[in-house]
Amino acid sequence: MSNLERDPAEVLVGDDPVVLDTPVEILEPREVPLGGPRAMNVRRTLPQRRRSLIGGWCFIDHYGPDDVSATGGMRVPPHPHTGLQTVSWLFEGEIEHRDSVGSHAMVRPGELNLMTAGRGISHSEVSTPGTTRLHGVQLWVALPDASRATEPFFEHLVPVSGRLGDAEVRTFVGRLAGSGTDATVFSPLVGAELLLRTAGEVVVPLDPSFEHGVLVDAGDVTVAGADVPRAHLAYLPPGCDTVTITAGDGGARLVLLGGEPLGEQIVMWWNFIGRSHDDVVQYRSEWMRDVIDDEDEHGRFGVVAGYDGRPLPAPELPTVRLKPRG
Repeated sequence: MSNLERDPAEVLVGDDPVVLDTPVEILEPREVPLGGPRAMNVRRTLPQRRRSLIGGWCFIDHYGPDDVSATGGMRVPPHPHTGLQTVSWLFEGEIEHRDSVGSHAMVRPGELNLMTAGRGISHSEVSTPGTTRLHGVQLWVALPDASRATEPFFEHLVPVSGRLGDAEVRTFVGRLAGSGTDATVFSPLVGAELLLRTAGEVVVPLDPSFEHGVLVDAGDVTVAGADVPRAHLAYLPPGCDTVTITAGDGGARLVLLGGEPLGEQIVMWWNFIGRSHDDVVQYRSEWMRDVIDDEDEHGRFGVVAGYDGRPLPAPELPTVRLKPRG
């Protein structure tokens, strides 16, 4: 999924920890329209000014349940990425993915689509005609500096379900509760959906070297004793070896994300991750020259075959040099 903001903020992330006053930090979402006349909205909990990374996880968009007849669904034209991986995970609906390395795949509930942008890739995402409701998360992982120039590639994997207390577990990145995939990652990570169909409790084992986030998709939920409203993200710092999650009447659906702190500075702007202002300027220039102006289809980002429409132009850069913030 693209960041379709017209004036995207630059985010520079360092390795200075944010000290918590309580064991759990609750991060509120902000509404972001995906564009178009009816504008499907997403709820974004990462990045934020206070906290922009959880391990390598650097971007969390949560959407739906979305009535496609009212919003028009998802139609994101070809757009670029650098220095990251996109992790697509659906609860309802179907999305068609195409990219410039020749991949053509469907994103379906319970199936992982993982795209590694590396040095540069472009892709499109369109909800399929038969989809009436869209509901899921779109996640990005920042690649470590040593891996960010890797060649782009795409993976489609189906995790086997596991069980943890009262929760069904589908682990789409890493391993948890006997569930997992062999998805390619470049730093230690975990990502899983936890589903409690009725009121209940689950004690989730955690790697104490990881920091973690628990996104509440649905239900009345407490995380380590703290109430976490729907669409909010509960942050847990490194040092926790378990976390207790409870669900009220009606159950709950959650997304658990975690990883070792990245320990590097990154600059995020629009759909690019680099290490400096100059990186971002170069990526934007190449996208606009090679793809938007049709000068070099064999350039950094390539061409998305089979998409009926023009690629997405990049927003204008700020008039001043991008500077660290946060």
